[in-house]
Amino acid sequence: MALESIDPTTGERFASYEEHDDAAVEARVAGAYRAQRSWRRASFEERARPLGRCAELLEERARAYGELMAREMGKPLPDGIAEAKKCASVCRYYAEHAARLLADEEVPTEARRSFVACQPLGVLLAVMPWNFPFWQVFRAAAPALMAGNAVVLKHAANVPGCALAIETALRDAGLPAGLFATLLVGSDRVAAILELPQVAAVTLTGSVGAGKAVASKAGSLVKKSVLELGGSDAYVVLADADVAAAARTCAQSRLVNSGQSCIAAKRFVVVAAVREAFERAMVEAMRAARVGNPLDEGVQVGPQARVDLRDALHDQVRRSLDAGARLLLGGEVPPGPGAFYPPTVLTDVGPGNPAADEELFGPVAAILPVDDEEEAIRVANHSIFGLGAAVFTRDTARGERVARELEAGCCFVNDFVRSDPRLPFGGVKESGYGRELGSAGIREFVNVKTVWVGGADTKPRAGAAAHTTE
Repeated sequence: MALESIDPTTGERFASYEEHDDAAVEARVAGAYRAQRSWRRASFEERARPLGRCAELLEERARAYGELMAREMGKPLPDGIAEAKKCASVCRYYAEHAARLLADEEVPTEARRSFVACQPLGVLLAVMPWNFPFWQVFRAAAPALMAGNAVVLKHAANVPGCALAIETALRDAGLPAGLFATLLVGSDRVAAILELPQVAAVTLTGSVGAGKAVASKAGSLVKKSVLELGGSDAYVVLADADVAAAARTCAQSRLVNSGQSCIAAKRFVVVAAVREAFERAMVEAMRAARVGNPLDEGVQVGPQARVDLRDALHDQVRRSLDAGARLLLGGEVPPGPGAFYPPTVLTDVGPGNPAADEELFGPVAAILPVDDEEEAIRVANHSIFGLGAAVFTRDTARGERVARELEAGCCFVNDFVRSDPRLPFGGVKESGYGRELGSAGIREFVNVKTVWVGGADTKPRAGAAAHTTE
């Protein structure tokens, strides 16, 4: 079987890659395991050198990588270039800070010395999606590699070129042979890869269904897992918000990656006092976005990654309208080739409507009218998802208070949700568990080990049983 690269702008196939058979997969995983046996003993300085060099290569090759992303999954070229450069930033961040983030933690006890050490787990299986084909990989791989682990990548089937380009970049940067390896396989083989004894843990970014399947398998094998799943981020617009600025920010977030982002704004919970003004401003901002070939200058919205995904999105829009939503903009599949879908705005979206309850993975904004702040918080939290959220208000103290009440892993005030190498990223509820990035991210795939150094001068704690074993 072959994995094919199909340009979603034209529908034409431009590359094909033979899938790795079982023997090739096992050989690559075994190679990663062997490489990790040495890498785990390398100093942080030694680990940092190839990561730092990879950052340089990502910047040098940013345009080429952006063009590859545009051709494989339709990302507008400026966004792809920015994505490659953001990958450089996460490589540099962990190269510079891993030693501090994973330093031994001294803990005063009755022992001669007691401390907590962070040691690598081994080989990490990274199951990654197509929508940010470089960033999703590097935000998982950079901390894992700096922590002393190896990484084997099972990327989405429609971006095999990106997967191989990432492996090449790391190899060209001087990473030991085999320490990062791409597995060209379909999703139906993930469970078998997890069963390989050399694989110690798994991280997955993808759909809720995929996450549940991988979590179940990893749990049955007692292997650590981190999941970043779907999202239906609620952006709360309060009565005292700067409506024009809020609408611009909301539209920008809704159209990130042509609307194909887990942390894109999706549900706009707007209080009645500013509803009409927000609707007008939102429609204007969404209508102004230029749709077209992602390689053309000035294009902000490219095609959806695949025609089947575009058609599924359109079905959600039609069902939402049938359920009582009202169409303010877009909502029709354009004629011609490619997987294009226009920026679309729905309003009067209520509980039980598909646009309120499901993740709309494309350039479709759903406006949910509410009466006041209390109802806004309740409606925002009425979701199976909990990845990101935002609140818009001129009162930043009020914004911080509301942000604390929103059920999400990331909450922003007067800005759009995005990930940053310095801060932990992840969700709650069916948006997953565990964290990537920041200090929390690099500690997900380490053995947090207690080391107790006793001896003749070790004194038992007053009032404690000297031989308690648990």
